[in-house]
Amino acid sequence: MQDVTDGLAFLPLGGTGEIGMNFNLYRLGTTWLAVDCGIGFSGNDTPEAEILMPDPAFIVERKTDLAGLVITHAHEDHLGAVAHLWPRLNCPVYATPFAAAVLRRKLGEAHLQHHVKIVTIAPGGAFTVGPFDLRFIPVTHSVPEAQALVLRTPHGNVVHTGDWKFDPNPMVGPPTDVAALEAVGNEGVLALVCDSTNVMTEGPSASESDVRRGMTDLIGSLRGRVAVTCFASNVARVETIAKAAQAAGRSVVIVGRSLRNLDVAARECGYLADVPPFLSEQEAHTLPDDEVVMIITGSQGEPRSALSRIAGDTHPNISLGEGDTVIYSSRMIPGNEQAVMQVQDNLTRRGVRVLTDRDHLVHVSGHATGGDVRRLFDLVRPRFAVPVHGEWRHLTANAAIAREKGVSPILLEDGDILNLSPGVVEVVDTAQTGRLVLDGGRLLPMNGGVLAARRRMLFNGMVIGSFAVDDEGYLIGDPKVSAPGLLDPEDPETVRMTEEFGDALDEIPDELRQDDTTFREAAKTALRRALGRKLQKRPLVDVHLLRV
Repeated sequence: MQDVTDGLAFLPLGGTGEIGMNFNLYRLGTTWLAVDCGIGFSGNDTPEAEILMPDPAFIVERKTDLAGLVITHAHEDHLGAVAHLWPRLNCPVYATPFAAAVLRRKLGEAHLQHHVKIVTIAPGGAFTVGPFDLRFIPVTHSVPEAQALVLRTPHGNVVHTGDWKFDPNPMVGPPTDVAALEAVGNEGVLALVCDSTNVMTEGPSASESDVRRGMTDLIGSLRGRVAVTCFASNVARVETIAKAAQAAGRSVVIVGRSLRNLDVAARECGYLADVPPFLSEQEAHTLPDDEVVMIITGSQGEPRSALSRIAGDTHPNISLGEGDTVIYSSRMIPGNEQAVMQVQDNLTRRGVRVLTDRDHLVHVSGHATGGDVRRLFDLVRPRFAVPVHGEWRHLTANAAIAREKGVSPILLEDGDILNLSPGVVEVVDTAQTGRLVLDGGRLLPMNGGVLAARRRMLFNGMVIGSFAVDDEGYLIGDPKVSAPGLLDPEDPETVRMTEEFGDALDEIPDELRQDDTTFREAAKTALRRALGRKLQKRPLVDVHLLRV
């Protein structure tokens, strides 16, 4: 990066050119500010991984200059990576009460709750982080207390929208603060860094109040057990489902750990105050079928989620079948289509009726439409537009609206360092980027050796040769060859390969037999030769050498 001791710059390390993994950096002088730190979910192109997050290596190298991390709202793609990456960042975290409550539970699970300094900022509050003069502006989204962030700097104001929409009646929390957006527009805005996820949808956003009416009518018309799956963090939707259940004379059961955590955090912050306590999944069996609504996690087809296990009939407490209905009150995140369709297919096979937003008004997006973005440009009137949070098609659609409104768009990808001031507003450098994979309790580089070996095993299998030798390096008994995911043990090809592997081991020169490392490499070459070309595969090859 260029040596800059003054000026203002923006750098996305995640979430620009992709859905999820939002992780953004601003530099003022030599001080950095992080905005959001989220996870993403792997798609069909990365079956070897499940949960992804941006690689923070660039800012970790500069963490002594990192003043803090600001969280715009409590969605996984904006705060889900904090508990995993904070030990590398080691900075204060700033969040609204609800986001802080959600984050504390995550940090508690990671045994970090006593290490991370969380500074709670009221919605719409002003605060400073190092040299950054900041203010939250409340915006409507599918989670309470979503905030746009205004950065006031000597070089000009920047508005970072986070996730947002216009909804005059959002049901939970206030509407987007139009007056505050207009006021900062009147001050003058250098750049609008804007969410692009739903910008390709024309017209104004639909309202959560419409979903409440639609959900109430639908649940009131159904018989048998009713289950609704939605994003666990969507408090307004959870309240909508609960109110619809009440109107139909049904009690509400919540199923899934993330929903239980959401329930605690929401009530702790004063939400769901007029909703009766939810029943546990163990209590679902005590109610007649026509008197229960279950809210279940797993709308994105996550393999270990409650709904996936129910669809596969492996859930310990809940089963669904003939006469029951599952309502999908959510959208499919791009990349999850196959997983979601598989769960829906499994439910249908069990006799469950599956309903989606194609059938009834049971979901509206929490993200701004193209119509919303046009209105925002009219309010804020920025000099430059920087589309973020979306794939390339979303970013370019956002940029087209900016041009339509007479605003200069700047298209970025993760790692582009955008100089905002002084001088020309343009990309001036590129930062290191990458993806980390959460593998159990470990963070592994997506392009590292472990995941590369897993990809190779996944598509080409693995062949392992095992053999014992005496002190001089000569075979004792016959070698063994196993090829899990490639050949069965009794397959004639396995027998042939084992015999040829033994013959090839006998031919290894004596000078290579004394050192175990050299011997193993020679044995791997021998095993590869024994594989031949018959399989038309290039599996991962390894050997186990036992010197007796």
